[in-house]
Amino acid sequence: MDPGPTHKVETKFGAKRRRRDRHRAMASKASTPPYPSAAKISDSICYSQYSASLKCLEEYGSDKSKCQEHFDIYKECKKKEREARLERNRNRSFFS
Repeated sequence: MDPGPTHKVETKFGAKRRRRDRHRAMASKASTPPYPSAAKISDSICYSQYSASLKCLEEYGSDKSKCQEHFDIYKECKKKEREARLERNRNRSFFS
């Protein structure tokens, strides 16, 4: 019985699957970062301002002028969040 090209494809996908599973296992064991992650908007300290802006847009539809105060508050929060992140990065040592 000749395994043919099908055997090689299955092996290739099997290897990818094993690497993926190994990567997932390592990722789940990873410790949490020393500061909060904002990779997702729900992890951001500005999530409540973000939600309020969206809720306002849903309420008033296309009249964005009625939501400007919410936009300004969210923008200011994001600015402070970014400044804090930059300051953390400035103070971080590459050798610790």
